[in-house]
Amino acid sequence: MQMMQSKFRVIFHEKMSSLDTVRDALLIARYEKIIDDVDFALLYEANLSRPVYPYNKFDCFEIDTWDDSECRTDLRFGKQDLDLLRTYLQIPDEIVCSQRSVCEGMEGLCILLKRLAYPCCYTDMVPRFGRNPTELCLIFNEVLDLVYANHSHRLQNWDLNPFLQPDQLHRYAEAIHLQGAPLTNCFGFIDGTVRSIARPKHNQLVMYNGHKRVHGIKFQSVVTPDGLIANLSGPFEGKRHDSTMLHESDLLNDLRRVAFHNGQPLCLYGDPAYPLGVHLQAPFKGNNLTPHMELYNKSMSEVRVAVEMLFGNISNYFKFIDFKRQMKVNLSPLGKVYFVCALLENAQTCLYGNQVSHMFGIDPPSLNDYFSW
Repeated sequence: MQMMQSKFRVIFHEKMSSLDTVRDALLIARYEKIIDDVDFALLYEANLSRPVYPYNKFDCFEIDTWDDSECRTDLRFGKQDLDLLRTYLQIPDEIVCSQRSVCEGMEGLCILLKRLAYPCCYTDMVPRFGRNPTELCLIFNEVLDLVYANHSHRLQNWDLNPFLQPDQLHRYAEAIHLQGAPLTNCFGFIDGTVRSIARPKHNQLVMYNGHKRVHGIKFQSVVTPDGLIANLSGPFEGKRHDSTMLHESDLLNDLRRVAFHNGQPLCLYGDPAYPLGVHLQAPFKGNNLTPHMELYNKSMSEVRVAVEMLFGNISNYFKFIDFKRQMKVNLSPLGKVYFVCALLENAQTCLYGNQVSHMFGIDPPSLNDYFSW
């Protein structure tokens, strides 16, 4: 009896090779009367295998069975543009996951787009792709990592970006001025955004944003009048102030290096949270503003709404980022998800334009030009 109890403890408390081993140990323990009927029933039920989702009854993925309206609703891109998008995102013809699951590149892209388009469970995607939910999760993470690794520099590098060179910046500044902005040298807009996350188990105060009263992470975006997110920095802790993000992103040093045209400085325009400088302007503050100051603030506010429009576009087209129960620090790649959503929003703008490019009358670059550098 003593030997049997000792053996049971070893089997039950050490790492098990499978749930079958645990259940066998429970049967032995009950037979030897180490545990009673109630304990056996509770422990046995707790160690039952989860039923396998019946994914085999669904057809495998085939893009030809999707029509254009389904693609635009479920994937946010037209059917005729998916192959072009896969090519420019450099998604290979065959994707191999870490546990050797294999899928075609087009299927991997559609899994990524479907997951980001709306906060759905992997089981909701099974009828569309005919794969086990675990496989869908692995493929999604593999493609997400691939897109981020290959293209995140397009949102972070000022020196190599052909759309942030002096002639282009001057063109942006002219378009903003023609739209009614008093500034003649403002080429874009800067702002921070808070993305809500699930309440973390640790460091809750660090992630808590007192202004929005949510736990979250923050990103800093620069928007240009061609409708593109030209620069994105983050993620930062939810408690960070916009001015702190500005300092930690080193954006001002980039502006001091590249934001000139014919020797004249060009600038970004932000909200009152940002400090004033040669390359960064903000509204007049205080209660005793002159009529000219108030008119200046109003005119600049009317064009600065462009940055809010693009924040809204990312949330509207890729609603997964708004499902904060899935946004868990240390369990989900929160920063990568937002970066990839921003890249996909820029790809959408290149293909279809958006309200910002229409407002300022500047066409965005083609998909080929955007992904060529």
